[in-house]
Amino acid sequence: MEKETLLLPAFDPVEDGETIALAGRILREGGIAAIPTETVYGLAGNALDPEATKKIYAAKGRPSDNPLIVHIAELAEWSPLVAELPEEALVLAKRYWPGPLTIILPKSPLVPDSTSGGLPTVAVRMPENPVALAVIRAAGVPLAAPSANRSGSPSPTTWQHCADDLMGRVEAILQSADCQVGVESTVLSLCQRDMDGKILPRLLRPGAVTLEQLRETLGEVLVDRGVLEQLEAGEKALSPGMKYKHYAPAAEVILLEGGTLPYRAWLREHAQPGDWAICFEEDLPLEAVPARSYGRKADHAAQAQKLFLLLRELDRLEAKRIFVHSPQRDGVGLAVYNRLARAAAFRVVELSGAGE
Repeated sequence: MEKETLLLPAFDPVEDGETIALAGRILREGGIAAIPTETVYGLAGNALDPEATKKIYAAKGRPSDNPLIVHIAELAEWSPLVAELPEEALVLAKRYWPGPLTIILPKSPLVPDSTSGGLPTVAVRMPENPVALAVIRAAGVPLAAPSANRSGSPSPTTWQHCADDLMGRVEAILQSADCQVGVESTVLSLCQRDMDGKILPRLLRPGAVTLEQLRETLGEVLVDRGVLEQLEAGEKALSPGMKYKHYAPAAEVILLEGGTLPYRAWLREHAQPGDWAICFEEDLPLEAVPARSYGRKADHAAQAQKLFLLLRELDRLEAKRIFVHSPQRDGVGLAVYNRLARAAAFRVVELSGAGE
């Protein structure tokens, strides 16, 4: 049976205070709602209520062993959720919060297993979006909020994307501005220690807070194998988006790595009716297939912001296959590559031949 889904305009925390208060009440009373953040829209529910988190999994069709990220609005809300707050975590929070960084630490008994995906850890972040912060404060509880889409499909960066996926499945959707970043938060684990007890930070999911920035802040930061490779069957996911084919449109996605000339040549040889390309500005015009640009080759921020928009657009255009010119793997480009590799189920073609 479908639910009645309220559409609540919420562009400004002050001017739209009444609708934000209503969203807070819905969440506090065990309902779930799609809310904006600076990364992607999140499907929020009370992180401390197992019944609310079960509703999130059900609405998304998400496997229950895929952990949820907990969102807070004040630093003081963090310590009750974790078993410890090491100095490294506080240094990161001071520099990057509010912002698109999620930090994983051992959890306290306050966090139910349904929120942590059965793991002994909890992922926490403080979003930068002022409406998101206002909703968390109005709810009066920390909010678990994975992306507000059906599980596996491209993440939502507009409220309309949420409506397309979740109308009739959630209590409310906040109609707010489009997301600025366009890909999910960076996820960093601080749970591993060496033999001397020193924390070994590990990047589990790249995002707008880059690996280079994290290394500048903390020194050594390990990169989990799951960032660039498919997890083995039965391997436990330590972060959202690691275990399953993820972020994918209905079309088959294939990544092509190489310069502009080999990219164009490969498309001329292999393209069929129904195929599309997502490419760099420098690649255009493409004669072999219809194409959409997701920015210049060096503009990783633009690529991140446009990626999910374009994947959803090509779904609407009933693309059969999408050949994406693979981004470089530095800065935010690593995040874009990670999302595309997962959307493609790690189908990557390395192009031969010279030419930029």
